[in-house]
Amino acid sequence: LVKHRRIHTGERPYVCGQCGKSFTQSSNLIVHQRSHAERPYECEHCWRSFSQSSSLIVHQKCHTEV
Repeated sequence: LVKHRRIHTGERPYVCGQCGKSFTQSSNLIVHQRSHAERPYECEHCWRSFSQSSSLIVHQKCHTEV
């Protein structure tokens, strides 16, 4: 209920220490923080790396589309 209430109040208590972007949930902040450093998902075709596996999956489609 607390998480849902934040939608209506606009409360964003979880703030990124590097860029100041704020989030309603700590899990979203954790995912965001990876964008500043950790990129463990690497494309085997072009060696581009991503912070989320879902982003890698979307990217890999550019190598298979003709």
